[in-house]
Amino acid sequence: MGKSTLFKALTKKQVDIQNYPFTTIDPNVGIVGVPDERLELLAKMSHSAKIVPTAIEFIDIAGLVKGAAQGEGLGNKFLANIREVDAISEVVRVFEDEKITHVHKKIDPANDIEVINAELMLADLETVNKRLEKTKGNDEKIRIELNALNKLKHGLQSGNLAINIELEEKELLLAKELNLLTNKKFIYVLNASEGQIKENWQPDEKLKKAIGNDDFVILTSTFELLLSESTAEEQKVFLEEIGLKESRLDALIKEAYHTLGLITFLTTGEDETRAWTTRAGSFIPQAARAIHTDFEQKFIRAEVINWKELLDVGGWSQARQAGKMKTVGRDYIVQDGDVVEIKI
Repeated sequence: MGKSTLFKALTKKQVDIQNYPFTTIDPNVGIVGVPDERLELLAKMSHSAKIVPTAIEFIDIAGLVKGAAQGEGLGNKFLANIREVDAISEVVRVFEDEKITHVHKKIDPANDIEVINAELMLADLETVNKRLEKTKGNDEKIRIELNALNKLKHGLQSGNLAINIELEEKELLLAKELNLLTNKKFIYVLNASEGQIKENWQPDEKLKKAIGNDDFVILTSTFELLLSESTAEEQKVFLEEIGLKESRLDALIKEAYHTLGLITFLTTGEDETRAWTTRAGSFIPQAARAIHTDFEQKFIRAEVINWKELLDVGGWSQARQAGKMKTVGRDYIVQDGDVVEIKI
């Protein structure tokens, strides 16, 4: 409940947020800048003409109800859409309000999560069973595949998400190939009331158990929509009234970035200061592909400095004079907050 309102706040994109189930039928897509306070500071230092943040794509897709795996509600359409995403954000209502309908006619967020996850697991089980029917033979590759499929089948039948089922390294490749819904990472958005936010509401033990080790963010979708449509001065007043220092949307965007295993490296100069995305653990030639596809192959070396160190010394030339710059080769692993200059 509240996902389309939240999506509108995230993207300032006009979507239908009427108060009835299955408002969203076709997916809405929005590209959202990742908040990064480092960009403005670096741009000021470099006298940059523009600032370009990195971005993350959010897709608002139809809600899920019990029986979706058998085609109830908009189940089949939902499941087809969700297979294409890298991570799933479940928006779960945790507030009471008899004026706002709930598809299950009761407020029980832990049960809502269990219903959604059960439907995803049922859909995955169907995918695994279909693959099992087609997998025949007795060579080593087939044996590895059958072993993986049987582990997945048993685990899903036992109520485990695919991502939590223990597989060998070679078996993990099959799980990735199957594009299982529950093999994706989850972020839970707990949609609370303004009163709950003021009271610093936290999930109870039942809800914590349903969430497990996954990330979660507590916010009020209608309040976030109000903030997104307000001036900076108005936002400050509204945030003070509810007892927040900043919009919880920023926390959600950052959490999504973290959940996907992404980090940011930076470039800065007079033309622009820009944030670039790469996966945590990437070697610098692979990360450099984000800047230009040729950079991976043509990479010779790079100059690297942490953003804070660069600010402290006042710029590139000062950093070189102070011996703060590191010259790195192809085996350097990019760190979040690195400011880089690629040499090709």
